[in-house]
Amino acid sequence: MRVTIERSAFLKALTHVQSVVERRNTIPILSNVLLQAAQGQLKLTATDLDIEIVESVPADVARSGAATVPAHMLYDIVRKLPDGAQLELDRAGDGQRVSIFSGRSRFSLSALPNEDFPDLAAGEFPHSFAISAGDLKGLIDKTRFAISTEETRYYLNGIYLHEVPAAGTLRAVATDGHRLAQAEIPRPAGAQGMPGVIVPRKTVLEVVKLFEGLDGAVDVSLSAAKIRFAAGDLVLTSKLIDGTFPDYERVIPRNNDKKLTLETAGFAAAVDRVSTISLEKGRAVKLQIGGNKVVLTVNNPDSGSAEEELACSFESSPIDIGFNSRYLMDVAAQIKSEAMELALADAGSPTIIRDPADAQALYVLMPMRV
Repeated sequence: MRVTIERSAFLKALTHVQSVVERRNTIPILSNVLLQAAQGQLKLTATDLDIEIVESVPADVARSGAATVPAHMLYDIVRKLPDGAQLELDRAGDGQRVSIFSGRSRFSLSALPNEDFPDLAAGEFPHSFAISAGDLKGLIDKTRFAISTEETRYYLNGIYLHEVPAAGTLRAVATDGHRLAQAEIPRPAGAQGMPGVIVPRKTVLEVVKLFEGLDGAVDVSLSAAKIRFAAGDLVLTSKLIDGTFPDYERVIPRNNDKKLTLETAGFAAAVDRVSTISLEKGRAVKLQIGGNKVVLTVNNPDSGSAEEELACSFESSPIDIGFNSRYLMDVAAQIKSEAMELALADAGSPTIIRDPADAQALYVLMPMRV
């Protein structure tokens, strides 16, 4: 293999692919990036056996071939070269080393056999559809904060992506048992009949990073075990979480008749202020609602108490209810309207929170004892 490539294009691709490479690996080949040069393109591939990222960049290919070299080391070398530099990559002789030339700089990196590099993208993807990058980002952004980090309930460690045939929508749901976030869009052509899949947290975060700023469409392909996101010269393939997502619709209340309307930014700021003295573990804030006002109270036996009063719209009988302050702020951060709407039943039942301007998103919070 012998190829010449422009530094900025190479660095951008390396930035994308090396992000999935773990810093410590018990399998040496997983520390490497696979470079494949052919037909005016250099293709870069990296994987951690759960996610694979592939990106192709234009290059001057003098001799086709392939090599695997340490991903983070190569990234650091290219990152430290001056802007506008040209790099030449050369694997010759016994193939155990790859030489890198740029200006007066010379590097030689050890290479591992290409044949040892795993191929995660193999296999059939019977279901595929196109979704705008904005819609995909919206589904993820509105739900990812509720993904569970509890390893024992591994099936909650991702976003459940599925179609809702009756509504004709594609829906994303995440929950950690204490809160639930749901967002949906009109079902894209081709998504009909797709299986419900759980996309892992790490994959979700990589998709957001990779397609940040993209204006076009993302092609989504999936099977029962894998999902693939592709746009332009960039492809991410990931294993899915092998588990059954719980029947989340059972926890969404249908008869919450106490309607509370609050100013979004003011409420979030007030919760943030009073929670300053809350216990790190509990983070409980009490809402005393009635008479078109909400009194937020936090009591910490070790350090004191805090109270703040807000105006609201509430026409039902008074109610006292407690929530985790961090969860309240996480949901408020998703509300784009000036006002947010809460539908309550009683102090022990789940509360629904909505954005009046976004009928396709819904949030559920379990109350806390305070």
